[in-house]
Amino acid sequence: MPDILVLYYSRGGSVARLARHVARGVGEVDGMSARLRTVPPVSAVTQVAAPPVPEDGAPYVQPADLDECAGLLIGSPTRFGNMAAPLKHFIDGLGAQWASGTLVGKPAAAFTSTATMHGGQESTLLTMLLPLLHHGCLITGIPFTESALNTTRSGGTPYGASHVAGLQDDPQPSDEEAQLARALGRRVAAIAAKLA
Repeated sequence: MPDILVLYYSRGGSVARLARHVARGVGEVDGMSARLRTVPPVSAVTQVAAPPVPEDGAPYVQPADLDECAGLLIGSPTRFGNMAAPLKHFIDGLGAQWASGTLVGKPAAAFTSTATMHGGQESTLLTMLLPLLHHGCLITGIPFTESALNTTRSGGTPYGASHVAGLQDDPQPSDEEAQLARALGRRVAAIAAKLA
């Protein structure tokens, strides 16, 4: 069964929750399954390096995950209108995959979460899509035929799925944010299925 790689970095849990909704959408497409993976935090010189296996949640991504996937969805919290350093660090290390064309022709999309309503969701999504274009991915988003895109009062954009976490202790995506995340996962999986 072809896998769609759902790769994310999540510090507070909001992006991880959104990733699970994206993965559910992938699983709604016949013959497709989601492979949830994360990236380790970036360690400063004064910190101990991340353990080889996360204590909880998704396993760390391996190069084979990129080789084996039929499509890719990447997610990150927003850091001043851009992706978080751990995801950027991982992407910056994909020179060998870029040179060999590992991701060429595979459908891809992005998702994000912010603490505030105007926290830079769309610019973060766009900056995450740029390296995917360099890798030759087929970029997809959320079309306005998804009704929740027209009614959401928090996250959700045509550039990808998003969530406004606010300053809550355990912020859950709204019904519309979750619906749009699943729609994005379904869309990438459906395109990958057609290409297969």
